[in-house]
Amino acid sequence: MGPLAGIRVVELVGLAPAPFAATILADLGADVVRIDRAKPGFDVISFPNDPLTRSRRWIGLDTKSPRGKELALRLIESADVLIEGFRPGVTERLGLGPADCHARNPRLIYGRITGWGQDGPLATAAGHDINYIGLAGALEPIGRAGERPVPPLNLLGDFGGGGLLLAMGILAALVERASSGTGQVVDASMVDGAALLTTALHGLQNIGLWSRPRGENLLDGGAPFYDTYETADGRFVAVGAIEERFWADLIKVLELDPDDVAGRVDPTQWPAVREKLAAVIRTRTRDEWEKLAEGTDACLTPVLTPTEARSHPHNVARKTFVDVDGAPQPAPAPKFDRTPTDSPTAPHEPRSDTADVLAELGLSATEIEALRTDGVVA
Repeated sequence: MGPLAGIRVVELVGLAPAPFAATILADLGADVVRIDRAKPGFDVISFPNDPLTRSRRWIGLDTKSPRGKELALRLIESADVLIEGFRPGVTERLGLGPADCHARNPRLIYGRITGWGQDGPLATAAGHDINYIGLAGALEPIGRAGERPVPPLNLLGDFGGGGLLLAMGILAALVERASSGTGQVVDASMVDGAALLTTALHGLQNIGLWSRPRGENLLDGGAPFYDTYETADGRFVAVGAIEERFWADLIKVLELDPDDVAGRVDPTQWPAVREKLAAVIRTRTRDEWEKLAEGTDACLTPVLTPTEARSHPHNVARKTFVDVDGAPQPAPAPKFDRTPTDSPTAPHEPRSDTADVLAELGLSATEIEALRTDGVVA
């Protein structure tokens, strides 16, 4: 099921962005085999029903041993894609770098995800999402006026600018391979990806529409028509009435006199306009405002918790979330009309598929048991 049915992926176990890229490909129908250590390490977080490990098989190999490395290469020989998220040079030292893998499989798409990229002065330095998006210029603009930048969880670096960008690069390389017949290396960097996500921001700066300090601009909470407001029950609504016709609908829903908020086009009047909106919105609950805004173009919607989002009628109708063995989580996206994706399957126990995958490579039960006894496989 899914548009990637028939594509085989080998994933070298790692943290957030690499597993997320593998999850996207698995969600779209690819057959993903996750290679973990024969003995679990301390630098890989694993917990039951982790959505980042769903819909794939999971084996354990000691890739530092000659026999373990050879088994990994045999798997890679028949794969379309390899995904790894180590620091530059690690897979080369293991004998699983691009040259090693392409010698065995010239058609392989070798996907790599790092924070800083495979080269550059910081390539081998440690870091996390907050460091990468800070260097990319994606963190500084986020936050309230006069306050510190606010980390947007780890969505911009690890997931949006990282795993999602890697998955996109892999798909592009697969399309190119269809004509060339040859694989290549995809070097995805979270700095590069986070910077790419700020493309529109740079465009606004270039024409002078984003020139004020943090928290005083069009889309950073500076404009009263693009912000969140507290409601009577201590919850929040999101207002995104940028265009004049949407603003007119919002004013009707809020029962405000248009003349009282005429300063919305003047940034110097934004604080005053915001105060008037905030005072009105505090008079009703979040859900009351949602009901009043239904059927309008006021661009006023509830701010839901992740738990609440799962049961909102729109998300239920779209099947935006699914239940996987009792654990609710986001569904595969986007949707396809001719090759729809299957429902995700629950993660397998770590390293539990080793025997089955090795048997597919032609190893006998006796050979697999000997490898297990020697600590080469889990």
